Amino acid sequence: MILTSRKISNKLHFNSLCKNISLRHLSLLECRSKEILQKFDVNIQKFRVVNNAADAAQVPEILKAKEYVIKAQVHAGGRGLGHFNNGFKSGVHITKDPKEIPPILNNMIGYNLITKQTPKDGVPVKEVMVAESVDIKKETYFCILMDRAHNGPVVIASPSGGTDIENVAEKTPHLIKTIPISIFEGITDNTANEIASFLEFSDDLKPVVATQVKRLWDVFLSIDAVQVEINPLVQTGDDKIIALDAKVQCDDNAAFRQKEIFSKHDHAESDPKEVEAAAHNLNYIAMDGNIGCLVNGAGLAMATMDIIKLHGGEPANFLDVGGNVNEDQVLNAFQILLTDPKVKSLLVNVFGGIVNCETIAKGIVNATKKLQLTIPLTVRLAGTNVKAGLKLLEDSKLPIQFAENLDEAARKATSF
Repeated sequence: MILTSRKISNKLHFNSLCKNISLRHLSLLECRSKEILQKFDVNIQKFRVVNNAADAAQVPEILKAKEYVIKAQVHAGGRGLGHFNNGFKSGVHITKDPKEIPPILNNMIGYNLITKQTPKDGVPVKEVMVAESVDIKKETYFCILMDRAHNGPVVIASPSGGTDIENVAEKTPHLIKTIPISIFEGITDNTANEIASFLEFSDDLKPVVATQVKRLWDVFLSIDAVQVEINPLVQTGDDKIIALDAKVQCDDNAAFRQKEIFSKHDHAESDPKEVEAAAHNLNYIAMDGNIGCLVNGAGLAMATMDIIKLHGGEPANFLDVGGNVNEDQVLNAFQILLTDPKVKSLLVNVFGGIVNCETIAKGIVNATKKLQLTIPLTVRLAGTNVKAGLKLLEDSKLPIQFAENLDEAARKATSF
């Protein structure tokens, strides 16, 4: 989980960063996150990523560890308390016997891991990370994230890290520190030392911690991250400082700059409709309702969902076609909306500023005929070239409900 600074000022509760930053960003698996940290000389334990038992059998010779931790690689939390759809317990195992690694792996790869954060059927496990287990002497929490409340990056730190960090935030708020970071200055030596002191490391380890903190800032800045979370950042029994678990998220808007990172993204846990939408430059997020929405502009899309709920309906999705939408994208949008079996009614709500209403209308006519639409369709158009767009729709003789304003559109869309 991610501690947002907005929530820190409000009883210090944890919340999902994705709603605090943007509707979508790239979330990396733990193993991919650690591969990035390694490139920036952040201290991590030795590990290997495997996807079959044959490779797993070679891991002990490579790692030469006294004890191994085996972790299913999925985005959901609660892996240790989860279970697989084949009956195998837990997505995290610890063993000192190298011979146990292949059979553990065989019970993970290809099966769905079910945790409190996954859908009821779980998510598929394609990779497993086998890492050197370390003797933990001290656990701390460290995170850099973009925060709207501070209009930029902040560091969130706590001397009490680990799985209980949420309770720490709620019950002992004085153990959480939030430090705004200048995007121009970055984490300075003074700030790094301040963080090391707050994390309550001994004087001889503070310089090591400060160095790791600055390297984590280098990661954050270099890969266009919106979050770099280390929980826990630990001191081992032999006084090494190690980032034991890592969660990294990158800004989708930087995909053109971070091609290597984005090329490794695994869509196995993504909604296929969201993946399809992204391929057509559409912004789509599935929801639980039954009214499919096609809107231009994120603000108008959210207002549309609000007014649907005001009229007693439930939106099935957020779908923003953007400002440069063409006829083919309208068809793609209709196809994506109709692949959701819950959708019983469609609402098109477009205010043409950059968007040409006639283009939208042509796309609607084409999509309705090609897909042989059988569910109710409500259309509200306003703005650029709206008269030509409405005439085109009326001349099509298609069974469309027209609305002059958003309130009327929502009322008609929810009356099926």
